[in-house]
Amino acid sequence: MIVVTGAAGFIGSCLVSKLNKEGFKDIIIVDDFSDETKMKNLDGKIYSQKVNRDKFISWLSANQRLVQMVFHIGARTDTTEFNKEIFDKLNLNYTKDVWNVCVEFGLPFVYASSAATYGLGEFGYEDNHEIIEKLKPLNPYGDSKNDFDKWAIKQEHKPYFWVGLKFFNVYGPNEYHKGRMASVIMHAYNQIKEKGEVKLFRSHNPNYKDGEQLRDFVYVKDVVAVCYFLLHHRKDSGIYNLGSGKARTFLDLVNNTFAGVNKKANINFIDTPIDIRDKYQYFTEANMTKLKSIGYDKPFHSLEEGVKDYVENYLVGKKYY
Repeated sequence: MIVVTGAAGFIGSCLVSKLNKEGFKDIIIVDDFSDETKMKNLDGKIYSQKVNRDKFISWLSANQRLVQMVFHIGARTDTTEFNKEIFDKLNLNYTKDVWNVCVEFGLPFVYASSAATYGLGEFGYEDNHEIIEKLKPLNPYGDSKNDFDKWAIKQEHKPYFWVGLKFFNVYGPNEYHKGRMASVIMHAYNQIKEKGEVKLFRSHNPNYKDGEQLRDFVYVKDVVAVCYFLLHHRKDSGIYNLGSGKARTFLDLVNNTFAGVNKKANINFIDTPIDIRDKYQYFTEANMTKLKSIGYDKPFHSLEEGVKDYVENYLVGKKYY
């Protein structure tokens, strides 16, 4: 029995699909199932039981003997939310509760951290534990993820196998419900479909031209492939980057989206909204040496490969993975 929290969300539902494709059907899916916009992510998925997020801790304690692995993917991911109490409750304290049950009953535990922990990248993007205390995230979401990372590495009692995955800019199918927090690719596709043009944020940093802001975009199929690897690896505990390892520009991203629908690029620039302007990352790039050092050798999708697959096989026709 494998547990996936956040199972109705973007990455969580893709992980359930990956597990199904690999022959795993005895899956416990955990989420707040009251959000109808996410439920299509579960269509066609095979699982044993739904457990509401609020009931999960007691469920896990009662059923721990049957559990093979806990993937804690669920989190509040809105980077524009500034109510710290929400993040403390859903991201920090809830994750501590899951961790503690896994410690008590000897359950392997993989959880979602984030590249938002790196802030402006003042200390680089290397996933060694020594820099975690120094990191300066730019918003309460990043703070909540870094606060848990800091707490985890200080614990005297840990699950016998545990991994925190610092997700970089994940894109791909099953993010239709995410609204403003969906990937730039999905927003670009919708803009192309509706208006034949794409609006990108103008650069407010003299070191970067408009559209040449750089991010590490990682395809969700690569993210869940790493999770599947960890299901079988179960050693070398710690915090790991999970990106493509290659920073690319937003222009690259949008030009490939236009190519996916066979249209000529038409890009206009708008000012970055004031509420996020001073918290905007102009460069992120995952150092992937650590994950590779423990034996993960599967190649990641290039941006061109990932965008092509996403646009042609999912966004066109609004299909799900």
